[in-house]
Amino acid sequence: MKQILVVNVNWIGDAIFSSPIFKALKNAYPQARISCLAVPRVREILESVPEIDEIIVYDEKGRHWNPFAKLALVWKLRLKRFDAAFLLHRSLTRALLVFLAGIPQRIGYDTKGRGGLLTHIVEPTEEQMHRSDHYLHVIESFGVEVRNRSCQLKTNDEAQTQVQEILRHEGVGTDDYVVVLNPGGNWGLKRWPIENFSQLATGLVHDLNVKVVLAGAAKDMSLVKKMDQAALDEVTDLTGQTNLKQMMALMKRANVVISGDSGPLHIANGVGAEVIGIFGPTRPEITGPRGSGPAHVLQQDVGCNREACYHLMCPDNICMQSITVRDVLETVRQIKG
Repeated sequence: MKQILVVNVNWIGDAIFSSPIFKALKNAYPQARISCLAVPRVREILESVPEIDEIIVYDEKGRHWNPFAKLALVWKLRLKRFDAAFLLHRSLTRALLVFLAGIPQRIGYDTKGRGGLLTHIVEPTEEQMHRSDHYLHVIESFGVEVRNRSCQLKTNDEAQTQVQEILRHEGVGTDDYVVVLNPGGNWGLKRWPIENFSQLATGLVHDLNVKVVLAGAAKDMSLVKKMDQAALDEVTDLTGQTNLKQMMALMKRANVVISGDSGPLHIANGVGAEVIGIFGPTRPEITGPRGSGPAHVLQQDVGCNREACYHLMCPDNICMQSITVRDVLETVRQIKG
């Protein structure tokens, strides 16, 4: 095969989980050009996967929302003469796009009744598997060997220089032990209580003598403002002040990154950082860190979280409440030695 298309998923963590696919495809088809169809949200992540030769943006809620724009995209795909399309996304619309583009081999799960649009239906496994393995199963079912299942991202040299300068300006030196805290998460029940992050920041500074940096997107700024002011006065707050590539560079610089189950946790582990993942309603067996850096997962069995839980109206969020500041501080202490 000379031209391969991967139809990717929509969320940052899942896009990171898909990254081993591109290395495996490049190993199997070293002469092939590998393109990736994805939404704008994950573009910068995919630009950090060296084996991807081209990213084709599918802005389903923006410029491609109407049928005419979708047909223009179909024509663009048709002109590229892809030999095969591997569909990681479960969408019926995406399967229709690659079908109309005339791509001769279309491989994916038969979700949403789209089996008739596929040439190779991937049978799901009965066992529970990690999300990354779920995506890798698509190419493995086609006979592609996967030698390395690690989710790896490459940081941008320019972004690393920029982050080094930002930290220097904030009084964080190259020899300082840096702990990055990410309080955010894409839904509330996966977030560790913000007051715990306040206590953790204070404990890290006073008990372990480390430099603490807060990281997150602009949408997390209102959450960070709820932290105790005394704690905020002792840390470097970069929430909303870095782009995605700079955040990746910041995570790579960190000695330890602490986060709930979120995109930044997987970014950090993907660039090789040592991470502490605070898990509550989700299961590490399904969405735990799979990067190249060491990973420590903290989760308490509270009875109702033995399976992934999506009870969005949970009244007390006991699974996250049960992980204490002491638990996290002790884990950092053991890592620091």
